[in-house]
Amino acid sequence: MILLTTTETVAGRSIERTLGLVYGTVTRAASMPDRVAGFLKSSLGGEIDEFTRTLAQSREHALDRLREHAHSLGANAVIAVRFASAELSSNAAEIIVYGTAVVLAGAEPPAK
Repeated sequence: MILLTTTETVAGRSIERTLGLVYGTVTRAASMPDRVAGFLKSSLGGEIDEFTRTLAQSREHALDRLREHAHSLGANAVIAVRFASAELSSNAAEIIVYGTAVVLAGAEPPAK
């Protein structure tokens, strides 16, 4: 298991080694039915559930990729985790999550 935290330290744990920057990124577009539903809902106002769901799935996918990257370096934690996003077109967005891979004392790094 890779611990993820937005803080720069982990309470009660010391950082044994800093392994460097890790990230996970995903680019995703809403499906045609979601875009149509989103267009109709945006005309009426309120939350666009289809887009909210697509973005939530994208964030989780980016986090999975971050964990894989950290695991490949032998980390057991990622500190200072941050998200960023960019609109690539009217129908596509990129979600990136990044942080610093570390090995916390008192825990074995995950098996490679």
